[in-house]
Amino acid sequence: MDNMIKYKSENSIGILTLNRPEKRNALHPDLVNQMKEKLKQIEKDEGIKVLIITGEGKAFCAGADLAYLDKLRGYSSIENEKDSRELAELFLMIYNFPKPVIAAVNGAAIAGGCGLASVCDLILANENHSKFGYSEVKIGFIPAMVSTFIIRKVGEGLARQLLLSADIITGKRAYELGFVNYIYSNVLEGAMEVASNLIQNSSYSMKLTKDMIKTVSQLSVEDAVEYCIKLNTISRSSKDFKDGLDNFLSNK
Repeated sequence: MDNMIKYKSENSIGILTLNRPEKRNALHPDLVNQMKEKLKQIEKDEGIKVLIITGEGKAFCAGADLAYLDKLRGYSSIENEKDSRELAELFLMIYNFPKPVIAAVNGAAIAGGCGLASVCDLILANENHSKFGYSEVKIGFIPAMVSTFIIRKVGEGLARQLLLSADIITGKRAYELGFVNYIYSNVLEGAMEVASNLIQNSSYSMKLTKDMIKTVSQLSVEDAVEYCIKLNTISRSSKDFKDGLDNFLSNK
């Protein structure tokens, strides 16, 4: 199996790079499985507080591998369901990852590649070379796997526009729409800058905050408030809170 990803760490920041530049880092079952295995390792690594995902070469991720798509035409329903489940598991792993995940989009992020960016906590885009779009409906496919995440990220109205039009938009336009969080001329340097700020925060608090955001969005207002009261109580008893409060008060 070819090494379809690269990984390195620096100052508590992990950098996972899709490494198929000759295929514009297109999604392939081997790539998906390699990413899942690496994510399991990074999750257990207490030395890593923030993860950056980016692409080698000129693209972030151009969606599904064309040769593999051609192969799918001969798949049975059971085989197609298994294949869909593998990608869904990757997206869920990233979406539920206990540490902040930054997508450093250096080039095209199309279809499944755009979905990959959308499951990250933050999206940073190269101001000159990045492109985003869900092109599935142009080839008679549907953006099923990414729909849940894009609706949660930008709301139903904008999701309808992006998913139905299949328009390819620039990183600057994606930033204007609120899909992209930051624009940089050097996106990896920008991602390292954002990650360097995040690692100053409590890992425990960031994990709890990610859990809170995910849970609150599924509850009624009343249930959400009750849940947050309990979460607040839990966080106030943590060592990170007590140490952080002592440090804040001593430097006031």
